[in-house]
This record gives sequence, structure tokens and C-alpha cells, in this order.
Amino acid sequence: MSIVEKKDSQTFQGFNNIYKPKDEREVSNFIKENYNKNLPIEIIGTGSKNFIGNKLKCEKILSLSELSGIIEYRPEELYIKVKACTPIIDIEKILENHDQELGFEPIDFGFIKNSASNKGSAGGYLSSNFSGSRRFKVGSVRDHILGFRGVNGKGEIIKSGGTVVKNVTGYDLSKLVTGSFGTLIALTEITFKVLPKKPSSSTVAIHTNDINEVVNYLDKILSSSNEISGSVYIPEEPKNKNYNYNKDKIFKFNDLKYTGSFLAFRIEGTKKSIDERIKDISAELQLKKKQVSVLDVYQSLLFWKKINNLELFSSTRNTLLRAVIPPLKKIDLIKYLKENFKYYIDWCGSLFWIEVLDSDSSKIEEIKESIVNFGGYLTIIKKSENYEKKVSVFTVDKTRLLLSEKIKESFDPKKILNPGKMYIGI
Repeated sequence: MSIVEKKDSQTFQGFNNIYKPKDEREVSNFIKENYNKNLPIEIIGTGSKNFIGNKLKCEKILSLSELSGIIEYRPEELYIKVKACTPIIDIEKILENHDQELGFEPIDFGFIKNSASNKGSAGGYLSSNFSGSRRFKVGSVRDHILGFRGVNGKGEIIKSGGTVVKNVTGYDLSKLVTGSFGTLIALTEITFKVLPKKPSSSTVAIHTNDINEVVNYLDKILSSSNEISGSVYIPEEPKNKNYNYNKDKIFKFNDLKYTGSFLAFRIEGTKKSIDERIKDISAELQLKKKQVSVLDVYQSLLFWKKINNLELFSSTRNTLLRAVIPPLKKIDLIKYLKENFKYYIDWCGSLFWIEVLDSDSSKIEEIKESIVNFGGYLTIIKKSENYEKKVSVFTVDKTRLLLSEKIKESFDPKKILNPGKMYIGI
């Protein structure tokens, strides 16, 4: 095709060959054209999470960056409908004006990429299904999706769900698409369920390096009736100069009275309710003779912001792993990791963020096998330069892989949408 012919083509966007549709119909036409030509397409948004998953080599790139903006917001109905590439920060600002918030507590991956905030877009969160510290109490991103619109691999416009917060019978495509990393559809619209924002927050930090004590606290916090909305354990950093020592700098707060390892949990609500529940949980955990710090609302908000920004791993050049395991297996994974890796625990013991040195990339397969044996799964979030390519980015067994193939075939029969992004060959 000549340059003149190329400029007349619908898909011409300069020599980078990036197509930026203005609306859903243009997305449909573009995918339909490439479906007929059997040409694979890489789908991109703001790029905040583009380093996650297998690298793609596609002839065409579909950028959804122009599909941005609030479509409809009904605070009284507890939902907001947005275009797929609407920045999360814009959504949070409009919700803040009505004392509301997204329930899944977004993670900011910008810090591990280049130490700068970049929360990305609405579509990026639905596509990845990554949730913050509130996950173990309120569910993941998929639990807060009321509906979506998008275009499948044949160029057909599809929609699922609605704007009413209630349970319905039937096949929920929203839950199926969430976490598919753009391999099933190109998203155009998303409807989120939103929640009232808690008026205040406090964080209690228990200073301890006794692993058995930490596990005992996490178990009691998980089963407590005091509505704990976040619980993390931050161990000391390993004695290895190849890691970036930044824990004490990041978690430097006026009310954090002691140094070293600590377990922290969050209580949200009215000031009176928080004070009563702190008193109750302190008695429940028998904290009277322990070294304890209490962060006020301003320090508490900043603390959890740093947790959900993954600031412990800012600009890391090492490999960053995300492991989810059954709560009962946390003690096994802690003992396995020992003091050999930089890590911290979230979701009251179910989520481990683990940094593996570039020089130790060969150990990732061993770590993955251990986590699978514990009944969990592993995602390689960020890869070092010496990352072993033979280790798959996402954990999947044969049964789930076969199911994923069938689902992919129904949405994208020619496998042209982000082919191989999650699993090679799919």
C-alpha cells in the first residue's frame, strides 16, 4: 500500500499505525476490518499497566485514549457510568464532591514504574481486576461492575448489565470480562457501583517481628466483628544491599512510635465509632502490654495511600510478584520467604507482594511452584531484565486454560484481540 493509499485508509495513524477511534462505532468498524483481514490488534489505554503481561507484536494498535468522559452519574442511585478510558483520578474527584468513592480502592502502579502517580483508566481496572487493601472486606473490582459496553473480536457491539444495584439471575458477562486484559473485548463504556465515603479513619500499628504472633493477630482481625477495612504486615527489609532500603523513609509518621516490623489495621467510620472499636479490638487482641501506635485520620489516609501506591517498590528494576493464597497458608509462605526477599502482606494475610532481585530471577519458578502448592496463584507484575521467559506471567492449570480457550473462541474466534497477552497462543 502506498503512503497516499495508507492515509486514505481507516487505520492510518502515522507510521506508528495507531488508530484512535472517537466513538464506539469507530471501534467496531476498525475491529471488523481487521477481523476480515485476520490482523491481530493490540489494545491500549493510558499505558499505566502496559508492562503487565506478555509483550505483544501486533501489526495494528487500537488506542482507546479518546474514549474518555463521564456519561452519567447518579449519586442517589449509587452508580457512575463512564467511557472506558476515563482517568480514575477524574472519577474519584467527582465522587469526592458527593462524599462517595469507588469501593475497590484503586492501586496506583505508576510508582513501581517510575516513582510517579499514574492510576490509569476505568477500563484498565476492569481489564486487570486489581484491587486495593479493602478487597478482603468489600470484594474485588468485578464485584463493583454493574455493566459495560464493548466490541468483541468480530466487531460486534455487545453490552451487559445495567445501572440498578441489585442481584439478578442469568449469566453475568461483567464478571467474565473483568480480569481478561483486553483479550475478549475492547471496552467502550463501564458502569461502576459506588459507595458512601466513611467520614473518618484511624490506623492501629502493632510493633512486632514475631511471625507466629503476626499470624495470630491477622486471624483474629479477619474474624473480628469490628469491621476492619484494611490489614497489612510490613516486615523488616532483607539484609541485602541490592534491595532499595526505603521502608523507614516511606513509613515515617509522627505517631508511629517505634521502628522495625509492624502489623497495621484500619478502622473507618465516625470518630466515636472508631474510638469504641479501637478499644474493643485492643481488648480482643490483648494489646495492653504491646508496643502500639495509633495514626490519626490524616496520617491514616496517607498510610493507606502509600500501601496502595506500592511505594515500597518504587522504580524497582527487580521482578515484582503478586501472590494470592488461602489465609490459612500465610504462615507457610512467610516461612518460605524468610528474610531472603523484600515483601509485605495485604488483605489480612491473603495477598503477598514479593520483590525478587534481578540476579535471583531463576528462583521465580520455584516460588511459583510453592505458591501453587499452597493453593494460591501468582502473577508476575513487573519483570527484571533477566526475567526467565519460560515462567508464565499468569498462573493457570490445564482445566482453566482449556476453559479460557473456549471463552476466547466465543468472544474472539480469530484470536485477534491482544493475542497471547495472558497465555501464549490464546
